[in-house]
Amino acid sequence: MEKHTFQIWSPQLRNRRGVDVYLPASYGSARRRYAVVYLHDGQNLWDPTIAFGGTTWQLDRAIPALADRGFEAIFVGVHNTGAARLAEYSPFPDPRHGGGRGARYVSFLRDTLKLRIDAAYRTRKDRDSTVTIGSSMGGLISLYAFFTRPSPFGRIGVMSPSAWFGERAILEFVRGARYTRGRIYLDVGTSEGAVTLHDARLLARALREKGYSRETLRYVEAEGHQHTERDWARRLPGALEYLLR
Repeated sequence: MEKHTFQIWSPQLRNRRGVDVYLPASYGSARRRYAVVYLHDGQNLWDPTIAFGGTTWQLDRAIPALADRGFEAIFVGVHNTGAARLAEYSPFPDPRHGGGRGARYVSFLRDTLKLRIDAAYRTRKDRDSTVTIGSSMGGLISLYAFFTRPSPFGRIGVMSPSAWFGERAILEFVRGARYTRGRIYLDVGTSEGAVTLHDARLLARALREKGYSRETLRYVEAEGHQHTERDWARRLPGALEYLLR
């Protein structure tokens, strides 16, 4: 597995961030094109020296395990920018925490980063082959990105979403959005707290009411899992397999 790292400037957010690109083992020997998975909080994917709390999503284990089951993709780890993370991952401002720059962040992914990735690598550019996944605030922005038009993401992973942010505005946004073709993975740990669990159930209900069925929505309540990188790492392989199949 080959890893490329570069810095990219965002004209939408007026800042620069790191990006890690993980190529599948077959990339050098095959000429085919690959689906692309964009992961938020890219620092937390692999390297414990830069990951939050020193705990990663163990993407280095998940990628080869998925490949053994026939699921290969290009993985793009999009680093957050530290102090600006909350603002960039929040679609709507919160009375206490501010934020609300999520639309600009989605525009950066769509209009700047994806264009660079598609130009540099053998990607499948269509929506159904373009995935984004994140946890907590990263899950929140993934959900927003899916329903914002035009969205390049046809498949999303929403892990332990911070639906409380912005006084749960994401719930009304989802309920009011037009049905969007695609596939959604949504999960939560049963030990994340009553509020987080309740909000995830409300989201799942709203998505089912919009018409997402077993074929297009997987909702998982992970028994005993908490709001931690370690538990997201445990759920990541199953989420990716569902989104890539």
